[in-house]
Amino acid sequence: MAEICIKQKGMPIFYPLQFDPILKERIWGGQKLKTLLHKQITSEITGESWELSTVPGDISVIANGEFKGKPLTEIIDQFPDALLGTAVYKNFGKQFPLLFKYLDAHEDLSIQVHPNDELAKKRHNSFGKTEMWYVMQADENARIIVGFKEKSSPEAYLKSLEDQSIIAILDTKLAKPGDVFFLETGTVHAIGAGLVVAEIQQTSDITYRIYDFDRVDANGNHRELHVDLALDAINYEKTDTYKTYDKVENKSNEIVDCPYFTTNFLPLDGDIKVEKSGKSFTVYMCTEGSFELTFDSKKFQYQQGDTVLVPADLKKYELIGKASILEIYIS
Repeated sequence: MAEICIKQKGMPIFYPLQFDPILKERIWGGQKLKTLLHKQITSEITGESWELSTVPGDISVIANGEFKGKPLTEIIDQFPDALLGTAVYKNFGKQFPLLFKYLDAHEDLSIQVHPNDELAKKRHNSFGKTEMWYVMQADENARIIVGFKEKSSPEAYLKSLEDQSIIAILDTKLAKPGDVFFLETGTVHAIGAGLVVAEIQQTSDITYRIYDFDRVDANGNHRELHVDLALDAINYEKTDTYKTYDKVENKSNEIVDCPYFTTNFLPLDGDIKVEKSGKSFTVYMCTEGSFELTFDSKKFQYQQGDTVLVPADLKKYELIGKASILEIYIS
């Protein structure tokens, strides 16, 4: 990979940034982050690869180029406009507002919910957690839980936990590669066993776990539940989370456009020229195949499982290859 160390008027020449994955053991994790996405995991229960994070305690470290070894927050602090983009910096200051992950669900994740911005700010001084999932791989009959089958209530929710019937009142869907689910805050949800998912979310690690299938960890302990905290965080209405989208080759096909992020599906076959405004950074997640990003005769290569942050200051470049790519920015 090319290393760029050219300076111009005291400013670095910005280039596509990659990061050392932050690997997380989870009781429900497996081995697919290694076998499918080329992550250097050593545990048999690795459930998450945090690709790009500024969550306190889990700050991404740059893995390439002039800034190699530096935490992302340090570069944002020095060059906020150039890295984040003029509009993002204006709206969020020096906070990086998104978190990017790959997840391997060898077993079912807990049933959980995330609070909205107002509640998360009040309780945790944090963003809320609106998120989306893109299914990269799915075993046969793999399922996903997204919201209630019908309109529910706090009383019905508590009763279903008491008699362990909560799954019966939740909406369970079969999942296949390419499926997208958009989860606004308050949506009760769970990723089922046999799925590998790319996740895009607000910068937040606030999760209320409400049911965990009575599992115990290696020490025989149950994980903490947050039944009461979840009570006023849940949206009890029936919600539509499944997103359909176009798949026109060599074009950015919109999947999700919300106040927190825009995500496009880019089926690359050949090459396309990209021009950006400088208002927002762009992140690419390679979900299948491989591609190059080139500018000023410099080439950067990516494969399935790679995530790259293109600073806002890098406005013109070319993508070349055969790949399925998620393109994310803030409108």
